[in-house]
Amino acid sequence: MPCILTPEQVQAYHEDGFVIARGVFKPAETDLLCRAMEEDPKVAAHSLIRPDTEGGGTRISLWNRAGDSVYGLAARSARIVDTAETLISEPVYHFQSKLTAKDPYGGGAWEWHQDYGYWYYNGCLRPDMLSMMIALDRSDRHNGCLQVVKGSHKLGRIDHLQVTEKQNSADPARLEHITAQYEVVPCELDPGDVLIFHSNTLHRSDQNRSPNRRWTLIVCYNAVSNDTITKTDDRYFVPLDKVDDGAILEAGLKFASGEDEHFTSQAYVPEAKKAS
Repeated sequence: MPCILTPEQVQAYHEDGFVIARGVFKPAETDLLCRAMEEDPKVAAHSLIRPDTEGGGTRISLWNRAGDSVYGLAARSARIVDTAETLISEPVYHFQSKLTAKDPYGGGAWEWHQDYGYWYYNGCLRPDMLSMMIALDRSDRHNGCLQVVKGSHKLGRIDHLQVTEKQNSADPARLEHITAQYEVVPCELDPGDVLIFHSNTLHRSDQNRSPNRRWTLIVCYNAVSNDTITKTDDRYFVPLDKVDDGAILEAGLKFASGEDEHFTSQAYVPEAKKAS
């Protein structure tokens, strides 16, 4: 399957640093992905809490390989890989995947940051990287949907400061001017929608103060030519075996087997100066 985006959407991604593709995953596919996040023992066993500055926390699970689980197949599906390669303009590999589970009444906030603000320290020389956020639940302003700063990917990499033990934030002094000049867009999604955003796009989310959970599956890709210059953190290039889009439904509720997914035991937070 070719890129899921229209030429106009591709242009919008390059101009704005993000784009939303509606209904990318069918309800039956989204249900399988949702159930896998809920029921796979390996996802649960590697669940971590990412605290925020307000006393809340988001539950996350991270893995660095796209295996044969149903969520690994989603990351390897032609519709997703072809789209990533269209936007990055060259072959890509799977960099990491992550469940972000904001549970009702307290699912934590994420501070303003760029993904490349973290990934720079993983040894990626260029920000030729992107993330695809797959909505497993309805994601809106009430339950802490992602917010992006439109066009902020053109600002380049911004210095980040440590705000909690597990979160770094883009320089707050600079952010004050950025958010005064650039539009902040709340990205509301329905299950099966995909938000695609550039690795330098500033983004954040509020706590979930609603009775409705907000779970998302985020799959990240890197250009093959941008392979990490270090090989110590398990995000280096491994060939990506693309599969037909029908593989998700054919697999059914297939969990991770063995160690193919390379689940991580802790979130990577590069050392940074502490915010005052």
